[in-house]
This record gives sequence, C-alpha cells and structure tokens, in this order.
Amino acid sequence: MKVDLPDTYNAATTFVDENIRQGRGGKVAIHYLEQKITYREVFEKVNRTGNALKDLGIGIEDRVLVILPDSPEFAYSFFGAIKIGAVAVPTNPWMFAKDYEYLINDSRARAAIVHESTLPEIERIWDNAPFLRHILVVGAPRGKALSYDSLIAKASDKLEAEKTTKDDVCFWCYTSGSTGNPKGAVHLQHDMITITELFVTPVLGMTENDLCFSASKMFFSYGLGNSLYFPFRFGAATVLWPEKPDPEKVLQVIEKYQPTFFYSVPTLFARYLRVAKTYDLSSLRICLSSGEPLPPALFHQWKARTGVELLDVVGSTEATHDFLANRPGRAKAGSSGEVTPAFEAKIVDDDGREVPIGEVGNLMVRGDATAPYYWNKHEQTKRMMQGEWLKTGDTYYRDAEGYYWYCGRSDDMMKVGGMWVSPIEIENTLLEHPAVLESAVIGDTDADGLIKPKAYVLLKSEFQASDQLRTELQNHVKSKLAPYKYPRWVEFVDELPKTVTGKIQRFRLRANKN
Repeated sequence: MKVDLPDTYNAATTFVDENIRQGRGGKVAIHYLEQKITYREVFEKVNRTGNALKDLGIGIEDRVLVILPDSPEFAYSFFGAIKIGAVAVPTNPWMFAKDYEYLINDSRARAAIVHESTLPEIERIWDNAPFLRHILVVGAPRGKALSYDSLIAKASDKLEAEKTTKDDVCFWCYTSGSTGNPKGAVHLQHDMITITELFVTPVLGMTENDLCFSASKMFFSYGLGNSLYFPFRFGAATVLWPEKPDPEKVLQVIEKYQPTFFYSVPTLFARYLRVAKTYDLSSLRICLSSGEPLPPALFHQWKARTGVELLDVVGSTEATHDFLANRPGRAKAGSSGEVTPAFEAKIVDDDGREVPIGEVGNLMVRGDATAPYYWNKHEQTKRMMQGEWLKTGDTYYRDAEGYYWYCGRSDDMMKVGGMWVSPIEIENTLLEHPAVLESAVIGDTDADGLIKPKAYVLLKSEFQASDQLRTELQNHVKSKLAPYKYPRWVEFVDELPKTVTGKIQRFRLRANKN
C-alpha cells in the first residue's frame, strides 16, 4: 500500500505546519522537564532553526547531524533541517570522538547541532572532519562553535518549506551496528507519513488525546517515531526526557506525566517489573516492546502487573519503523505479530523460494517506507535491498493464522546434528529459570569440531554462579526442549555485549569465545 501524496511534498509541512492549520497552535506538543511547549512554539522554533541553518549556507541535500539528547531542540533541529530541504541525521549524543569522526566523515555533514556535554568529543576530531563547516551548540559554546540559542533568536520565525519532492532525501538513520560498522540508511520525504498512515492509525489507533513516552531515544529509528513524528502527526503530546533510561527514573516519569503510550525494549521491561509495584502505571493503554525478542514470560508478567498487553513489534532502521506488530486485543505471546498494512512479507529459503507455512526461512519485507539504499555502501545495498524487497537478516516462520515467530538472525542460526537450532528458543527457555536475568546463545565447536549451543548467562543478583547451578540450567533446557538443543557449555558473565539499542551482539561473543 502507498499513501497518495503530491509530487511536491515536504514532510515538515505534515508534522509541524499541519498542526497550526488544524487549529492546534495553543495545544501542548512537548512536555520537557517542567516546560509545556505548544505546537505554535514548535512551529516558530522549527522555522527559526531552518532559517539559522540557511543563514550559515546550509541548503538542499546538505547533511545536518543532530547530536542531542531527547529535548525540544532535537525536534526543532530535525524538522528545521528537513523544512529547508537539508538532510537531518539523528545521532547518539553519548558516544566518543572516534565514533563521531566516523559518522561525520561518512555522512560528509556540513553542520552539526550538538549539546554542550558532547562538544568536547566533537572538538577532539573537528580538524579531522574536512566537510564539517559549522557546529551549533545547545548550551554554552566555546572556541569555533556557535551558540544555537543566539542564532535562532536572530533568525526569522517565518519560513516557507523548500519545494522538495516526495522522493527527495529527508533524513538518514544509522544502523546500530549489531553486525559491524553503522550504515547510513537513507530515507525519503514520504517515509514518515507512510508509517503513520499505514501503521500507527490502523494498528495503534493514536489520537490527539494521547500522550507518548518512549524510553528508547530519538536518535534510534524506533524512538524517533515513538517520541516525535507519531504524536506530531495526530496532534498528540510527547514527553521528552533527556536522561539515559534508568528503570527507576523511567517509572517516575510515567507516574509524573501519566502517558497513554509507552515504548521500551524487553531488557528494560524486565527491569521495570522488579520495581514497578511502587509506581502508578494506570494511565497506560498501549505498551510497545521492540529491539529484541520479547519472551512469553515477560509478556504475561507485564499484563498481570498493568492489565495491558505488552505488544511485541519488529522493525528496522532500513524500514523506517515496524513491519510486524502484535495488535491490541489479539497479541500472541512469543510471536512478533502480523504484517502491518505498511508492508508485505514473505519467508524464503537461501535460493529465494518461498517456504511453506511453519518452515523456517529468511524474512523479506516490501513497503513504501523502506530505504532505497545505504549511503556510500554499494555492496551492502545490493545484498540487503533486493529490488522492491528488503532482506531483514532475520529468520522466521509463519503460522497458519498469519503470526510470525522469530528464530534468530540469519547468521545466528546453527545446525546441531543436522537440525536447525534457534538461539532465541534456548535463550527464552533459560529465561524461564528463576536464576536467569539475561542470556545469549551462540554455536561453538566441541572436541569433534561439531557445532553445539553455548550459553552465556547473567544471573539475578540474589544467585551465585556454581557448577551445581550450571548443571541445573542445562537440565532445565533438556526438560523443555529437544535434547540436542541444550547448551553443552554455560558460562556465567557480568554483562552481555549489546548495541546502544539493547540488541545482544552475538557476533562479539563468537569473536571472543575461548
């Protein structure tokens, strides 16, 4: 399905200007700390930011890195860049200089809007960034950097949107790097409206009366929709919270602002449940989980605590947002849900042939919101963007009712005794044991050079590692799954390697195994 748009189209007019045309200028758009910011203020600050960038010589297709915590300035900068035809590139504000050097040079960004806390890392590599012309600092600037506040204070609050086409580049999101260096997924002007019209409206039913809060941050494609363009499309409100997602503090935010929509990742939902009994979560009506598979036990525990289904949804940076989703009222615990109206999906074997229902294969999706290519990554583009179809890199099977069941990344699956084994199945089984907080499973070789499952286990604080517990965990898996699936080795660890989005990096475990 596609959204019918005119050839000349600028996304900022839909997500910012339209709220003014709809008479929502006085309505609160953003709750930020103790501030309540209206749609009129958002509109004016977006215009001022766009004009400030134009005054610095930033124009159509120039990349602008937005290196900010979740804040009003993030919204102004993201849509301000888009409105002048530049390309907004949301970027993690908690990285190190070497990471910024890679992203700035890979994107060839001409400007970066950064928070003062990030400026020291950027300064360290500025001389190694030949394309970067301007750094605008939210907070206190120094050296060659410019004051964002001073620039927008002088800029006009009147701005006509650049006459971009619906197929012009709008923004990039970098992949989280779960399988290597981040890649810039290029997104077009029509992508955000496609997701809101064909996913948020029919599946989630958001209205202008809703209030959104996402523990996942806006520099992720998941958080960008959750906190910014979802609510802005419907004239709803959003809670922007600049801190890292500490479980206690996240629950305090929910209790304070009483959002109706809440978004996070399974690892954090598990930790919320350990402290949630003391907090009022009664305002929640839609809760979404993404970023890693949601164990069935966690689905049931969250519903028992809140009365609300925890909807497992699946998307990717390349797809803009979600292509699979459990629907309110018909979620299946353990599944990734059904295909959203924004996409089509198929499961194929290694030769590209569709497999029967119930058989594991590679998930491919097709939709109008998928990135057409990775910036400057021709070979990766050819492998992943196969005509109209996007290779997700995930293995799945589909049941007779149209629900999709995750079996692991394509390169995480292992054959044990000639049988395909999903690390996710073993991990979910380990998580059912009361001692296990997190787990990750990879394939390792035994004395005969044959692949067998190996588990890395992070224990809950009240349990201690021991040979007895190791054997107990192995027997627990044997009692639940086919015997060939049990982990031949169990290694207790203090932490598991993850991306900033919370995805376990099994490739790092494979690289570091003994």
